Amino acid sequence: MNDYVNAAEAPAFDTARIVRKARRKRATAIAGVAAALIVAGGGTALATINSGSEASKPAAGTTADDTTLLYKFSDGGTLPIELGGMDQESARAQFLKMRVKAEYAKAATGTCKPGSVIGVSPHSPQTVSSGDTVKVTLCAG
Repeated sequence: MNDYVNAAEAPAFDTARIVRKARRKRATAIAGVAAALIVAGGGTALATINSGSEASKPAAGTTADDTTLLYKFSDGGTLPIELGGMDQESARAQFLKMRVKAEYAKAATGTCKPGSVIGVSPHSPQTVSSGDTVKVTLCAG
């Protein structure tokens, strides 16, 4: 019996190969999940870009710069905010987020929706920071 026990060879395990295979499976799974998230996120970004309504576009006769507010953050970064075509309540909500005061005036032009933003002052390329006052021109109809 001892001859049989001592004669059998122990199985050889290639532990390095097993570890590589496990790492490869893990890396493939992570890459697959990352790709799925990128595709889902990219689709969402494209959907939001293409779903812009006509109301959010500048009114005829105005340029994007006339209705674009350039907000300056405390760290020096800037963010352009397009207000053209927004109604007064939507613009007011934007100003509350930025902590900017607004003064409203109406101007008569025949080609815009009444109550929509047709101009802001100061507008891009001048910047506006928290606490500043912005003059907003609304369409009278």
